Amino acid sequence: MTTDERYMKEALKQAKKAYALDEVPIGCVVVQNDKVIARGYNRRNTDKNTLSHAELNAIRKASKKTGDWRLEDCTMYITLEPCQMCAGAIVQARVGRVVIGAMNPKAGCGGSILNLLEMPEFNHQVEVSRGVLKEECSQMLTEFFKGLRAAKKKPVDK
Repeated sequence: MTTDERYMKEALKQAKKAYALDEVPIGCVVVQNDKVIARGYNRRNTDKNTLSHAELNAIRKASKKTGDWRLEDCTMYITLEPCQMCAGAIVQARVGRVVIGAMNPKAGCGGSILNLLEMPEFNHQVEVSRGVLKEECSQMLTEFFKGLRAAKKKPVDK
């Protein structure tokens, strides 16, 4: 198992926490000096907060841990390609490297719809690796949304 796979498995553990809360199962870890310094998972519905994405929760914790808003020497592992808000926050936090599990062709801004992470027009570009444990990351999301669709089809008891 590679280092990237090992840490993506840690991000998948965070995604499972979101799944257990009936949240879209997205997880994230921030690694510095080969050690996980922050974890985050999707909590939008639980927190009733648009900003409660896995990446933002992890960035907040990593900045608190390091005592700095700059995370240049950190690598972030995310089970799903970040949205525009999270990709922007990753660039703003100066994260050095991002490792993405599954891509998001409907809303991804790490290479699918846009690539905010590597835009030369910004003062910071992130090194990006894509497709690490892609099948595992995709499968969890597929199962989650399949369950949601099935629940919507169930007749309501009167």
